[in-house]
Amino acid sequence: MKPLAFAFLLLGTISVVIGMGWGIQMSATADHTLSPAHAHLNLLGWVTMALFAFFYQLVPGADQGLLPKLHFASAALGLVIIIPGIVMAVKQTGETMAKLGSVLTLLSMVLFLVVVLTKGRKSA
Repeated sequence: MKPLAFAFLLLGTISVVIGMGWGIQMSATADHTLSPAHAHLNLLGWVTMALFAFFYQLVPGADQGLLPKLHFASAALGLVIIIPGIVMAVKQTGETMAKLGSVLTLLSMVLFLVVVLTKGRKSA
C-alpha cells in the first residue's frame, strides 16, 4: 500500500476502534451526552479518512508532491483537535478547540478538492 494511503487508513482504523469502544461505553452507561463527538469521530475519523486512503491508493500519482502531505497534516490535526473540542463544547467548557478543529477540517477538505481536481483528472 502507498505510504500516504496507509497513513490515512491507519488513522481511520484507529478512529473507528476508539469510536466503537466509545459507543459501547455510552450504551453501557446509558449516557449519550457526548454522542455528537462520537458521531464526528466515526464520520470524520473512519469514513472520511478511509475515503481519502482509497483515493490516494487508487489514483496514480495523486499522493505525490507537497499538497497531499499538507492534506494529511491538516486532516489529522483537524481530527485530533475537533473531537475533544466537541466534547468541550457539549460540556460547555469552551468552543475554541471545536472551532479551530472545524476550520482545519474544512481546510483539509479544500486541499483534497484541489488534489482531486488536479490529480484526479490526469488518471482518467
